[in-house]
Amino acid sequence: MEKKHVLVAPSLLAANFLELAKEVDMVNRSEADWLHLDVMDGHFVPNISYGIPVISHVSKHARKMCDVHLMIERPEQYAEAFQKAGAQQLTVHAEICPNLHRNIQQIKGLGMKAGVALNPHTPVQILENIINDIDVVLVMAVNPGFGGQAFIPQTLPKLRQLRALITEHKAHALIEVDGGVTVDNAAEIVAAGADVLVAGSNIFSAPDPEAVIRQLKAAGQ
Repeated sequence: MEKKHVLVAPSLLAANFLELAKEVDMVNRSEADWLHLDVMDGHFVPNISYGIPVISHVSKHARKMCDVHLMIERPEQYAEAFQKAGAQQLTVHAEICPNLHRNIQQIKGLGMKAGVALNPHTPVQILENIINDIDVVLVMAVNPGFGGQAFIPQTLPKLRQLRALITEHKAHALIEVDGGVTVDNAAEIVAAGADVLVAGSNIFSAPDPEAVIRQLKAAGQ
């Protein structure tokens, strides 16, 4: 199998929030490519995380691209505020956006890269008519809302389906995977089609987080 350049996006949701500056410093020093920021509203998903003020502070300190994942209702109402807070890539959920093309155009119009996230039960075919407009597809390998969950095995054939869809349409969207990603399963996930690995507790709970990031980066070798 040919070597593949893998991007790694540590998820700040698993960081120590009492030491947030130090945690961002670690990501800055590391071989990570993006900083993944999960925003939850307690409605679309059964949890609440952090919001615009935290992202605004983090983005000023971060030297990696701020990859913001909105697990919220009515994301169009907040897209501009997240852009002003420092989001460089904004991902919304297909399940919550009845006018998804409009959401994508809004995000791009604000100068950000546009992503679409799919929950485990959502088929990739839903993206067929907009795949050429998307910069990244975020495939959830767990049910969104909480960190530390186990990877859902059905994600692997789903990734292969998505890779085929992107190839068929000659699209350029990256495939990002979030949920249950570990050093042990990273190579299998990349082989199935992933370009970007999001990992939270697996990185931030490790004795040497930078080493874990380095190992995840090597998953395409």
